[in-house]
Formats: sequence, structure tokens, C-alpha cells
Amino acid sequence: MINASVAIQVLPKVEDKEVLRIVDEVIAYLKSTGLNVCVGPFETTIEGDFEQLMEIVKRCQLICIEQGAPSVMSYIKISYAPEGGIWTIDEKITKHQS
Repeated sequence: MINASVAIQVLPKVEDKEVLRIVDEVIAYLKSTGLNVCVGPFETTIEGDFEQLMEIVKRCQLICIEQGAPSVMSYIKISYAPEGGIWTIDEKITKHQS
């Protein structure tokens, strides 16, 4: 059940030239989950079950560390409705896409 939507921005503490490489690894992981993912210029949004999404957020942090960042800051936005009924990614953005 889709009862949550999470927007995540990871900022690994590495040299500028390494940031995109590590962020790309996180995005590849998010896409590999099989959930609906929307990559934006500042953050990536993913939707699904709340508990699963919280584990995914945790894994994103670990990926940054595994890729060589000594630390990572992340900005997370969560929309959560235990019984479902959140606005989906498609409902939010489809009308704005050309």
C-alpha cells in the first residue's frame, strides 16, 4: 500500500567532483527498489509503504559512507497517512509536464 511519500536530498561531505558520483549511486539504488521514483534537480521523491521507505532512507545514508564520504547530511520530507490516501507523485506533477 502507498501510505507515504519521501523526498530525499543527500549531501555527502566530499570534494565537489565526487558529490555527483555518490549522489548518482544513491539514485541508482532508489531506482533499483522497484518503487515509483521521481528524480528532480535538488531531491528525489519515492513513494510506497512508510516502514519500507524509512529503511530506504537509512540505506541512502549508508551508501554515501560506503562510497567514501566521511559524513553525509540529508534533507528529508515525508508525507504520511497510515490508512493511505496521500497525493501520489503523478497527481502532483503530471499536469505540469509538457
